[in-house]
Amino acid sequence: MKLSEVKNILKELQTISFTLPNGTLVPSHFHVTEIGSINKRFIDCGGTLRSENVINFQLWKANDYDHRLNPEKLLSIIELSEKVLQLKDSEIEVEYQGETIQKFGLDFLNNSFILTTKQTDCLAKDNCGIPKEKPKIRLSTLQSSTNCTPNSGCC
Repeated sequence: MKLSEVKNILKELQTISFTLPNGTLVPSHFHVTEIGSINKRFIDCGGTLRSENVINFQLWKANDYDHRLNPEKLLSIIELSEKVLQLKDSEIEVEYQGETIQKFGLDFLNNSFILTTKQTDCLAKDNCGIPKEKPKIRLSTLQSSTNCTPNSGCC
């Protein structure tokens, strides 16, 4: 989800909630402690120089049960971040403290922001020597090109 999409959604919401991939809600007394721009330059295993730019939201649950972040406040934090950090309309990545700091993608469903799992992948599959996975075929679905029957002598 891009930053512009988050801003448009926030304009329509009364409250903000985030749902973890396992379906549990981030406690409602969370704070957005950071909004940042992460620019990553790297070389993949095939030797290609690449770059990735994301906007990072860091969610934190505090022991402050009396304050709730409302959509208008988060929107104002985002707008200040856009101005000060000169943010472009990039994809959002969300950090949240589970057993360790976890990074998630972001989606929106049923009036809640959904933290989605992120996966690693090889970006140079054609260059790094990993063979392509062969398709699995169920033998019972194959049709014979000949009408070979037992005792017909065709085999």
